[in-house]
Amino acid sequence: MTSQVSSPAGKSDEASEAVVGEQRAPHIDRTGATEKEIRRLDRVIIRFAGDSGDGMQLTGDRFTSETASFGNDLSTLPNFPAEIRAPAGTLPGVSSFQLHFADHDILTPGDAPNVLVAMNPAALKANIADVPRGADIIVNTDEFTKRPMAKVGYVESPLEDGSLEAYNVHPVPLTTLTIEALKEFGLSRKEAERSKNMFALGLLSWMYNRPTEGTETFLRSKFARKPEIAEANVAAFRAGWNFGETTEDFAVSYEVAPASQAFPTGTYRNISGNLALSYGLIAAGRLADLPVYLGSYPITPASDILHELSKHKNFGVRTFQAEDEIAGIGAALGAAFGGSLGVTTTSGPGVALKSETIGLAVSLELPLLIIDIQRGGPSTGLPTKTEQADLLQAMYGRNGEAPVPIVAPRTPADCFDAALDAARIALTYRTPVFLLSDGYLANGSEPWRIPEIDSLPDLRTQFATGPNHELADGTEVFWPYKRDPETLARPWAVPGTPGLEHRIGGIEKQDGTGNISYDPANHDFMVRTRQAKVDGIQVPDVEVDDPAGATTLVLGWGSTYGPITAAVRRLRAAGETIAQAHLRHLNPFPRNLGEVLRRYDKVVVPEMNLGQLALLLRAEYLVDARSYNQVNGMPFKAEQLATALKEAIDA
Repeated sequence: MTSQVSSPAGKSDEASEAVVGEQRAPHIDRTGATEKEIRRLDRVIIRFAGDSGDGMQLTGDRFTSETASFGNDLSTLPNFPAEIRAPAGTLPGVSSFQLHFADHDILTPGDAPNVLVAMNPAALKANIADVPRGADIIVNTDEFTKRPMAKVGYVESPLEDGSLEAYNVHPVPLTTLTIEALKEFGLSRKEAERSKNMFALGLLSWMYNRPTEGTETFLRSKFARKPEIAEANVAAFRAGWNFGETTEDFAVSYEVAPASQAFPTGTYRNISGNLALSYGLIAAGRLADLPVYLGSYPITPASDILHELSKHKNFGVRTFQAEDEIAGIGAALGAAFGGSLGVTTTSGPGVALKSETIGLAVSLELPLLIIDIQRGGPSTGLPTKTEQADLLQAMYGRNGEAPVPIVAPRTPADCFDAALDAARIALTYRTPVFLLSDGYLANGSEPWRIPEIDSLPDLRTQFATGPNHELADGTEVFWPYKRDPETLARPWAVPGTPGLEHRIGGIEKQDGTGNISYDPANHDFMVRTRQAKVDGIQVPDVEVDDPAGATTLVLGWGSTYGPITAAVRRLRAAGETIAQAHLRHLNPFPRNLGEVLRRYDKVVVPEMNLGQLALLLRAEYLVDARSYNQVNGMPFKAEQLATALKEAIDA
């Protein structure tokens, strides 16, 4: 979905509450039967939850797409079951999708839902602890029978035992109403039941005045080969909308105005981190005038990049789904040797398997992008959950001295720019580059301003075309390890170019000639030169947001940007002074980072690991970087971080 925004950047208020604001006059529904009030909110957090077969991700995606087309700012948090297919109706099988949308600039999917849609008892039990008192809970009463409740430990129905008195509970027989609405289609009960998520989507679309045309078009396109199923889903969607208009249980609908002052002028679309990363890789290939070659093995949560890039052969993209992780990166490195922009995608377990080939890429000094979409670990761990625990693996996880630059995006949309930045470094300095995203960014989404082509960097690079060195006797030869004096990059010679034949392999190279060398002094020189090349990479200085001369700095990296910024806004709104900085480049660090850190009495580093960046900062700059850590597979909550940072300020 794309939408036009023509207002200048405006307010941002992550700390504001989703309270009801101005009330508008009642309106008459389509049938003219019932008057309904419309109340305006500044922001809303909705969570759809159900069994992994209930279509909660699709429901959330559609609500998000319509919200994006309406012009709200938004942030999403899909939460998948860790098991491939947990037993239906059980707690491990609950799938949820949280969407935070607002009329102003927001940064996170929200701490707690204002509305929970629970499709079964498991969904209610798994999510009720996150729901604040006074929130709305819409429950599918058809599923609250003895057996489904017993699966999750309910002895009595929570809808009847008074345990939900603190909430506004809306009992809706979603399954029954959906089946009734689809009688004319002649579907079996099981087939009709599958559309109950569309009934729920229609109801929520009515409650929050979301557009409907896009969803109906989507359903007809998605089920184009089964038009009767398409029309049944459209009918269920409309039935949910009409139910909201006609039932007395929903006397009020809500309106969240477009975020018309939150964005610079431009054309926007909703985008997930993995999609933005894919588009960034495609753009990098076009800007470098190079074919893109992806060698990859499917692994959650990185597989979507392989799926997306496989659709874009028209842009010179070639994808290879390898038999294992080692073959995937081997093919990508071979493509880099052949003159392509080589890319491999994986997660932490795959990085472990790729480590020897990454070391080879360091030795060969060829451009290669290693995209690590971090997930819970170690080992296979929690494949659908998020974590930032691969930083030290990216930094040091190879044999010998094998330095690799590291880049980390901070938001889903920023994955596009981070991909271009990683490609710039790889191509300019002839080195493999790590890009560390994570499951939170990969699956989350937000509005993205589609950039103007003229604003994108020129990534074109020159291949070696002839001799580059003159011997003492005047003979002109090609030295594959003769370096650019500014970048220390070696020439990139495409195989088959006459006169540019040279050796490759994992054994140490002689400086300049690239011949095999066992000389200790040469090895020492080459190791130090490769390190100097990485140390000399030009990266922007870290910028500090410190409007009030604070004594405490909160420093983050990667996906902690949203929660940290939201927490800082809350503290400043409460009168506290705190500075904030965020790192994109983790190797090498920005040149001014040491001076920035020494400027503050206290430095707090929130990470979704056990303190990996803090460890690096302590070692590099000898500062007392204090860790605040979480490894529960979920992103930080803004309120949680605000409390921790307030304690640090007061300590």
